[in-house]
Amino acid sequence: MSKEMQELQKQWHSMVQSIHSNSNVVAFMNSRVGQYLDDHPFVALSLLMFTAVSAIPVAFFLIFVVTTAVMACIGVIVMEGVVIAIGGIALLCVLCGLGALSLGVSGVLSVCYVVLSTLVNYWYASREEQEEKLQLLPPRLSQFAPSSQLYFLHSSQGHTKLPMEPVISSG
Repeated sequence: MSKEMQELQKQWHSMVQSIHSNSNVVAFMNSRVGQYLDDHPFVALSLLMFTAVSAIPVAFFLIFVVTTAVMACIGVIVMEGVVIAIGGIALLCVLCGLGALSLGVSGVLSVCYVVLSTLVNYWYASREEQEEKLQLLPPRLSQFAPSSQLYFLHSSQGHTKLPMEPVISSG
C-alpha cells in the first residue's frame, strides 16, 4: 500500500475509535437494539441507508410545513387586513348614509319649525288685530258677545260678520 493510503487508513481508524469511545455510542451499543444491530449488519446498513435517504424528503416536508405555517400566518394577517378594509368601507358608507339622512331630517324639521312658527305668529297677530277691532266697536255691540266669541271674517269688501245669536255677558 502506498503511504497516502496508510495515512488515510490511520485517520479512518482514529475516527472510528473516537466514535466507539463516545459515551452515548457505548450506551447505545450496550442496549438491546445496539446489540441486535451489531449482530445483524445488513439490518444496520439498511437502517442507516433508510435514514440517510429519507433525510432529504423529511427536510423538504419540514420546509413545506414551516413555509405553509408562515404563509398561513401571513394569509391570516392579509385576510384580516382585507376584512378590516371591507368593514371600514362599509362603515364609511353607513356613516355617509346616516349623514345624508340627518341632513334630510334636519331640513324637514327646520321647514316644519319655520312653517309652525309662521302660523303661530300669524295666529297671534290676527288675534291681536281682532281684539283691536273689537275695541273700536261701539259699546252696545260689544255687550252681545265677549271678545273670544267674535269671529271676524275679512272679505274683499271689508265687511265683518258677528255671531248670529247675541250672547249676553255677565259683566
